[in-house]
Formats: sequence, C-alpha cells, structure tokens
Amino acid sequence: MRSRISRYFCLLPVLLLIFFPITGFTQTWAEIQVVDSVNRRGIPLVELETVNSLLLVTDNAGRVAFHEPGLMNREIFFTVRSHGYEMPKDGFGFPGVRITPQPGKKAVISMTRKQVAERLCRLTGEGLYRDTQLLGLPLPLAPSKNPGMVAGQDSVQAVEFQKHIFWMWGDTQRMEYPLGLFRMAGATTPIPNPADPSSSPEHGIAFDYFTAKNGFARAMMPLPERPEGVIWINAPCVVKDEQGKDTLVAHYSRRKGLADELEHGIAQYNTERAVFEVIRQLPLSETWRHPAGHPILIQKDGAPWLLFGSPNPNVRVPATLKDVLNPDQYEAFSAETTEKPKKTSVWRWQKSSAPTDSKTELDRIKKGNFEPADARFCPIDASSPKDRVVLHSGTVRWNAFRNKWVLVACQFMGKESFLGEVWYAEANDPTGPFTKAIKVATHDHQTLYNVCHHAFLDRDGGRIIHFEGTYTNDFSNNPHKTPRYNYNQVLFRLDLGDARFQSVSNK
Repeated sequence: MRSRISRYFCLLPVLLLIFFPITGFTQTWAEIQVVDSVNRRGIPLVELETVNSLLLVTDNAGRVAFHEPGLMNREIFFTVRSHGYEMPKDGFGFPGVRITPQPGKKAVISMTRKQVAERLCRLTGEGLYRDTQLLGLPLPLAPSKNPGMVAGQDSVQAVEFQKHIFWMWGDTQRMEYPLGLFRMAGATTPIPNPADPSSSPEHGIAFDYFTAKNGFARAMMPLPERPEGVIWINAPCVVKDEQGKDTLVAHYSRRKGLADELEHGIAQYNTERAVFEVIRQLPLSETWRHPAGHPILIQKDGAPWLLFGSPNPNVRVPATLKDVLNPDQYEAFSAETTEKPKKTSVWRWQKSSAPTDSKTELDRIKKGNFEPADARFCPIDASSPKDRVVLHSGTVRWNAFRNKWVLVACQFMGKESFLGEVWYAEANDPTGPFTKAIKVATHDHQTLYNVCHHAFLDRDGGRIIHFEGTYTNDFSNNPHKTPRYNYNQVLFRLDLGDARFQSVSNK
C-alpha cells in the first residue's frame, strides 16, 4: 500500500503538467513589447533601463519578460533606447515611458525608426527568442536540428555550393569556457526560394551546424599538424577544376592574432571529410594575389572571372581552379595620376602593383595628387557633399530592381561609431565609380563590422535586400557589452524602393 501511494506521489508532477499546462506558470511574467511605430513589428536590441539601473534587452520579437519582486503592480519608469530608433522625450528630456508591470498583462512601447535599414533579428547565439519563450508564446522560428550550441560568432562568409547555402564564421564562443572555437565554424541551409514567404529570413535562419560529438560547432579547418594560432577563412568561391567539376576554395590565414600572420594561402573543401585543407601555401609577402572579401562572379569576353575585395572589387582572376592557385594570373585595379594633357587619374587593370582602395583614394585626395572627380571607392556623403566616406568592409552585388551594382559597407572612423556606420551606394559597374552614398544604419558607440549583403536573400525582384554584420563593443572604446547580442550577427532589411535612395541614383 505504501509503495502504491509513493508511486502516486511520483506521478503528481506529471499530472499537474497535464491538467495545469506550462502556460499557467507564465502568468508570473509581465510582457513588454517594443514595436516599430509604422509597421508594428517587434524591434530587437532595444534597451530598457530602470531608475536603479536594471537593464533589460528585447529579444528577436521585441519582447521583454519582466518579473521583479517589489516592482510588480506599481508604476516604473523605463529609459528606452535603440540604435537607429527614437523614443519621444518627456518635459525633462528623458526618452522613456512609465509602465505598470502586471503578471499576465502586456504593455506596448512604440519607437520611430530614424535609420533607413530595419533591424530584423539576431541570427547567431543562444536565446534568440528567450523572452518570448518565457512568456509561453509561439516561436516564429523552427529550431535547428543541429544548433551548434554557440554563444557568439564573428564575421560571416556564405556561398552557394552543392544545392545549399554554405555558411562559415570566424571565432565562435561557447558557454562552457571563455575560450571557444578559433578555426572556423560552419553550417548549411537550403537555398531560399524568393517566392516562398516561409523561407524569408525576417525571423532568423535555422542553421544546420557541423558539430562535434558534444554538440558544439566543430572546426572547419582543423589543420592538426599546425596547432599554433587561429585560422580565418574568407572569400569562399566555387570554381571548375581541370575535369570541369565544381570545387569550393577559399583564402585561409593562420595567425597569432590580428597583426601577426604565421602562414596563408588557398584552401580547398574536401567534400568527403567536410573540412578545408591546404592546397597552396603562399609567401607572407604576397598581400593581394589571392581571394579576398566576398567574391563576385562576372563574365569577361565570354569567360567567367572572379572579382575580389571588401568592399572594393579591385582584384580579378579567371574563375578556374588552376588560375585561382596561380598568383601570376591575378590583376589589380589601380589608379595612376598623369599631368598631361591635364591632371587626371587613370584607372587600369595591371599585374605589377597593389590595387587602389577607398583609404588610399582619400589619402591621395587630401595630399592633392588625386583628382576627386576620379574617385571610385570613396563616395561623398549625399547629405553632406563636403564629406567623403572611407569604406572598411562590405559587399558589392548586382541588383535587378535598381538595375545597378549596389554597395553595402561599414565606414572606417565614422562620427557616431568607429566601425558601426553602414552606408549604401550604387554604380553601373562593380568597380564603380560609387560617387554618392547614404547612411542606412547607425550604432551609438558600438560596432557593426564585416557587413555582408546576401543576394540569395533578396525579395520582390531585388527591391528588398538583407545584410548582416558583427555587432560588438570591440573597437568602440565602450565597455558596455549588450547581453546576448554582443559578438553576434544581426540582420537588417532595406527597401530599395524607399525615396531616400534617389539621392544616390547615378543615371
């Protein structure tokens, strides 16, 4: 009899869950959602701070689950702030709102988007919909079968390969210890169908990670025979080998850190082992005759060529494995200043010297040995023609809606942030000239670097485009690390039909 009673007591928690489902427990939480004042969509990465410095950050759905003993059912003032969005200020100049958090009740805060780009969601890391989950609400993104157990990820690379999108990231953080994975993480996803609303990335992307036995993301380029240093891979591209087979290659760099490079060269993806392997090591003195940035495949004289550079497409090579491996086949796009018959800067492809980039252009303009009208990669600010924008990292992609090559890149030494201002420009050719640019995203003393526009995510004939970047406090001189968002990828959306893009039109 006693054992039977004890079995009943063991079943009690299960019976309680059956008759009183988990949603009943969520009634202890008050819901606060911050929404866009125009489209009423939840805004991620909004900070709500109480008078006693309690800091809350909205999840991907713009939600905060609030439950603080002593602060429920009473009026609380929240300071509300978010990069590129604005909250009205009260009579004393405080941007915020008074809310009375009540269990099971919802409060809505509206913010006005000031920047052109709409922030959609955080793509990587844990707790993407943490507060939505706590509130017992439906999750808008189906879970991945291999989520990778990542806490943070740096600098995305993506390429279409073998009927999938092949993704890679740099340094990857784990929850178990401050040191994580430093030899590239990787994942795959299906190629999205632009006509299928269910494949829209607005709620996130369910990455299918390459994982180790413990479930954490594993190294995509382990290189066990050379254990020293981190390994970064960039510029993945698909080229034909001598048998006409598609081959995935990329540039790799093994380093001690940001400054010291131990070796670099070309790596090839082994489809059987699902890792990258060294196929050609290059001398450390070789600084530009290799893949770099986010490649562009173009046709030149009826043959495929690859353009490299970030964001300036200023290096090219025939798109074959044989040529990619041969430094002698690389050409650089550079400008030379001539004095006769008048002072001008002549751009040409050549093999002997390094390419000209955005920073080099501006340095020459300031010294007076480069004609400003000949600039191709250092656009003027469309809202302030006296200012030029030095581009740091980004992409150039063909856009059918604008019928232009569009550039999305972050700025080097911006006013609001050192590496967090994102700009848009367009041109008739991938090598420019990109004459005028508008700012599309801003970050107040935070960073959004290594920006990448994914053309495979374009919608509505190219009218809607998406770009992402690494959000972090690194390089910002700001000690504040935004919980969960810091050192992760954040996705944005641009509507190229917006009238503000007419200011950069180069017809």
